[in-house]
Amino acid sequence: MSKRIVAAAFAYLVPTFLLGFFWHLVWFKGYYDALAMYRHDVIIPFGFLSMSIQALLFAWIYERSFASRPGPVVRRAVAYGVFGAVLSWSFTTIAVAAKNVMSSVSAYLLIESGFTAAQWLVVGPLTAFLLAHLARHSATA
Repeated sequence: MSKRIVAAAFAYLVPTFLLGFFWHLVWFKGYYDALAMYRHDVIIPFGFLSMSIQALLFAWIYERSFASRPGPVVRRAVAYGVFGAVLSWSFTTIAVAAKNVMSSVSAYLLIESGFTAAQWLVVGPLTAFLLAHLARHSATA
C-alpha cells in the first residue's frame, strides 16, 4: 500500500472517528437518545472497523480521481469534499433513515446531515492539502 493511500486513509479515519465519537456519544448524546434508535451498548470497535474500511476506499478514490486533477488544491479539496459528503450522506443518513426504527426521521436527517457536513468540511481539505504536501515533498526529495 502506498504512503499516499495510507496518509489519505488517516486523513479520513482520525477526524471521522474523533468527530463521530464526540458528536454521537458526547455532544449530542441526548439528541440521539431521544431518537431511540441506537443500542445502549454501542460497539465502538465495529464503528472503528467500518470507518477503517471507508478510509481505505475513500483514500483510493481520492488518489485515483482527485489527486491528479489540474488546478489549485482548494478546487480538489472542494470537489472531493462534495463527492465524499454526498456519497456518505447516501449510506449513513438516507439509507439508515429508510430502514431503522427511530422516533423522528426528520430529526435524524437533520442531525446526521449536520454530522456529514462537519465531517467532510474537515476531511476534504485535510486530505487534499496533506496529499499535495506529500507530492511537493516527494518531488523535491
